[in-house]
Amino acid sequence: MLTQNKNSKYIIYVLGLLAALGPFSIDMYLPGFKVIAADLKTSASAVSLTLSSYFIGISAGQLLYGPLLDKYGRKKPLYFGVILYLAACAGCYFSADINHLIAFRFLQAIGSCAAAVESVALVRDLYEPQERAKAFASIMLVIALSPMLAPTIGGYLIAAAGWQTVFIFLAVMAVCVLLLSYYLIPEVFIPEPGYSLAPAPILKGYFSVIKEPQFVTYALVSALIFSGLFVYVASSPIIFMELYGVSETGYGWIFAGLSVAFIGSSQVNSLMLRWYSSPKIINYSLVLCIISSVAFLAFALLGMLNLINTLVFLALFLIGLGFINPNASALSLEPFSKNAGSASALMGAVQMGLGALVSGLTSSFPAGSVLPMPLCMTVASVLAAIVLMIHRRR
Repeated sequence: MLTQNKNSKYIIYVLGLLAALGPFSIDMYLPGFKVIAADLKTSASAVSLTLSSYFIGISAGQLLYGPLLDKYGRKKPLYFGVILYLAACAGCYFSADINHLIAFRFLQAIGSCAAAVESVALVRDLYEPQERAKAFASIMLVIALSPMLAPTIGGYLIAAAGWQTVFIFLAVMAVCVLLLSYYLIPEVFIPEPGYSLAPAPILKGYFSVIKEPQFVTYALVSALIFSGLFVYVASSPIIFMELYGVSETGYGWIFAGLSVAFIGSSQVNSLMLRWYSSPKIINYSLVLCIISSVAFLAFALLGMLNLINTLVFLALFLIGLGFINPNASALSLEPFSKNAGSASALMGAVQMGLGALVSGLTSSFPAGSVLPMPLCMTVASVLAAIVLMIHRRR
């Protein structure tokens, strides 16, 4: 077990870094949307499609890596994913038009999601059930630092040396992930040599996961609330920099400031688990998400939004998300043992697939419109509440 490993005190940070590779890849180039659009002679809305293609790649890639983790263990699929990620970073760096950048971002996502799937599956492998929610919260501390650091670092890199340097930074980060995983992460999962990678057995494995009501409920709740985060990430560069006139570096600091709400609630969650169960924390947090998103939507429809109240509504929603995600993730994976890799992959695919759909829809709205953000957050929060109500009635 984890407590018997000499590197156990470092493992949670390595797991966090694994999980943070994807968020860094999403957030770091956001301040460069206007610069990329000008350099590639396209629009900021077209550049936002590189974000949608990234979400699609993560959604598809996680379904691929889930069975590979169960077949070959946790490390070999990770090594393959990181190598693919490095090749895609090179492709992004040398992209000469927006179509090439969209394609290489898709490949970059497929590579990065190997790290994301592994980090979730390793929590299931290394920690006892009663410790998993705390482990997810600790990982979220590292993940939550990425939206604080990534846009800020990206903003200064882009201002100093151009948007392509972001992908050099990401490549270096991927190499660090590879080395730390190789030396510090134990391979405690025993692969199943008889596990088939043929389509029929894989689909059967995913179907067995879907048949578990607890998984379906909490994976949907997590994915729905996360869709609000995705529309925020996709829309915020255009809204803050074009509508509110914030600079590239200023946007990075705003993004970092909002992340404090996400970090704080995810860490307070560890303390709250001493007195409240995960389902009860999810209930209270979902109420907060509904109230904040409905108020946000009302202000948008009445034309009362400005930079300050937009930040307040977003902070409240992110606080709710910070409480919901670690608890929903832990409850989703709780029923599984042997097929935890497939379960974690399917959970991530649902999250990212919905995120890709929502972020793609936002590009169809008029440029600079704030409405997609509160509208998607409201719909997502209400649907998540309905899913929980149906689960409890059954």
